[in-house]
Amino acid sequence: MSEPATGAAGQAELQAFRRAGHALVDGVADQLAALPSGPVWQPLPDALREQLLELPLPEGGGTVDDLVATVLRDVLPHAMGNGHPAFFGWVNPPPSLAGVVASLAAAAMNPSVVAGDHADVHLERAVVRWLAELVGFPHAPGAGLLTSGASAATIVCLAGARGRALAAVGHDVRRAGLAGAPQLVAYVPAEAHSCVRRALELLGLGSGALRDVPLEAGRLDAVALRASIAEDRASGALPALLVGSAGTVNAGVIDPLEELADVATAEGLWYHVDGAYGAFGVLDPAISARFRGMVRADSLVLDPHKWLGVPIDAGCALVQRGDDLRDAFSLIPPYLRQNAGEPVGTFAEYGFEQTRPFRALKTWATIAVRGRAGIAAQVARANALARELALLIEGEAELELAAEPETSIVAFRARPKGCPSARLDDVNRALPEAVQARGRAFVTGTVFGGRETLRACILHPDTGSEHLATLVAEVVETARTLAAKVR
Repeated sequence: MSEPATGAAGQAELQAFRRAGHALVDGVADQLAALPSGPVWQPLPDALREQLLELPLPEGGGTVDDLVATVLRDVLPHAMGNGHPAFFGWVNPPPSLAGVVASLAAAAMNPSVVAGDHADVHLERAVVRWLAELVGFPHAPGAGLLTSGASAATIVCLAGARGRALAAVGHDVRRAGLAGAPQLVAYVPAEAHSCVRRALELLGLGSGALRDVPLEAGRLDAVALRASIAEDRASGALPALLVGSAGTVNAGVIDPLEELADVATAEGLWYHVDGAYGAFGVLDPAISARFRGMVRADSLVLDPHKWLGVPIDAGCALVQRGDDLRDAFSLIPPYLRQNAGEPVGTFAEYGFEQTRPFRALKTWATIAVRGRAGIAAQVARANALARELALLIEGEAELELAAEPETSIVAFRARPKGCPSARLDDVNRALPEAVQARGRAFVTGTVFGGRETLRACILHPDTGSEHLATLVAEVVETARTLAAKVR
């Protein structure tokens, strides 16, 4: 019997996929192999930028072979630069190759990871447990899920905090909204990531509900914080949330997590720790003591797509009590009911996503290939390189540290000889883009301590001492050029 026409067409399509897939893998491998010998980043050619922006919607279809050729020619060679070992920008590592391979299989399955007896659901529960075990956070089934990143995970966690605080005073926020509810107050350090404020705004608390946590040189003024909490209570507000950072994005500073936990416990506040970037630093014996208190958090946010190098996107929300999230989000329409009465609900009951991609496979693959020991070694090595970079900066008369590095982020400033003090901020503000354009290193900027600052984040597993030296030389030379212009 001859094969049906549709079957023949499907087989031909699979053969085309097989051929194009091999060509794509070979092209990607060639590109990755060539990366270290090329520029870290260069602007797109004007003609290519215009071509990509003005792509016309095709009337007829093309072939997969043509698509692969276009990707290898016009897209893959023009990345943001994070695949290069001299890339020190933001918090963007190269993707783990295991995660890249797993992403193909996950896309081929294309499930919606919500519920059911299929591999993706069970693997996500295992991966969430793995992540909790890596950082030593207590974990019970259902007390966490993967998200697109820390921003989404923070919204998930703080929704749980909002619901629990209002339920304690008899207000059902899901039924009544915030109308008639007491004003919730959140105590947030100044260097906390902007996603915390964004989450509070989106959840209806408003940025006016934020109070600064009194921190000075890494120490908490617990007396001042508790006085602020008492003052808010006296005014009729409801103190609800205390936030700490397990490695800030500006300078990698670890807040006094144990002291913050003590205050949260004494005052009955939900304690949230932003560990998106830095929580995996607990695997480094040299600094693990700085994370004491993190395990006492009511919620912890992680980003496996940062330090672990899981291909974006892969965030994680962990909580002590899964019911806090279930109370905040569970709403199951009849057509999606499965396993009614089970103690652990569907993933859609613990967050705001109904259709959820298979993030767990690439996360599992990345962790499985390295193991705990391999990940810990990578984390410790990155932190050691940060300390090495700090020494290079301290040994260069035209640079200065903004803060002693605690994790793998180094914040520093240029002070080129002869540059007026009044113009130093101008030079440091212009420095990152000027260094990037030269193509030999990539560094980004921020504001730290009220001053324009450069920040180098070391996450690439292949970054070495030679790349640190290149960064220092590039910053010094570029700063001199900029200083000559402002003079």
